[in-house]
Amino acid sequence: MSERIPIALQLYSVRDDCAKDLSLTLQAVAQMGYEGVEFAGYYDRTAEELRGMCDDLELKVVGTHTGINTLLGDQLAETVEFNKILGNPYLIVPGLPGEYSNSPNAWQDTAKLFNDISEKISEQGMYTGYHNHTGEFKPMDGEVPWDIFGSNTHDDVVLQIDTGHVLRAGADNVKYIERYPGRYKLVHIKEFSATNDKAVIGEGDIPWDDVFEACETVGGTEWYIVEQESYAFSPIECAEKCIENLRKMGKI
Repeated sequence: MSERIPIALQLYSVRDDCAKDLSLTLQAVAQMGYEGVEFAGYYDRTAEELRGMCDDLELKVVGTHTGINTLLGDQLAETVEFNKILGNPYLIVPGLPGEYSNSPNAWQDTAKLFNDISEKISEQGMYTGYHNHTGEFKPMDGEVPWDIFGSNTHDDVVLQIDTGHVLRAGADNVKYIERYPGRYKLVHIKEFSATNDKAVIGEGDIPWDDVFEACETVGGTEWYIVEQESYAFSPIECAEKCIENLRKMGKI
């Protein structure tokens, strides 16, 4: 049996709580049983401060969502240094402006750009990658953007699939995980329900057993990252409900 994949929380899920009291929010996240966090913004803290907070709670920094602009030109070295201090090797871009994504040719160029960034940072043990929304799975001039990007990037460029967005777009998570084996080191596990837009993990339409099996057999997945963007309760309560349901599924 394969080793259990640990579970982190994308802090965007509880962003308002983080803005009010980051230390208290991280403490709550750790107490729920999350083993790591993925940042999406730094709440005016230095890398040293953030690392200290997480180390004190034994939370691993498993990723950072960072704009493409932070990986270009002189900013790349600063971004790498900041994340080295965090202990995070994964620099994930969570979306792209239109000029990078508005045509098949733009996606071809974007794939080359990510290859270039990847080559520049690989010697420092760092990786870049991309996180999808729904548009990447909707055909564009007969081509699926995720396929253009996935098939034209090097194997060490991370494909951070977001399960909820994939199903919302009408695509099949398992098919895409199997199509690019070993590329899904960080997987955003998000629920999607056609009837309940506030469903948390385990309460919707995602075939979780199949998704987990694909991640654990061919995906190369190192972390499952919970992301919840719709709230039947407070964001903190939703984050807790997600990990409770994962516990019931035997993932913890």
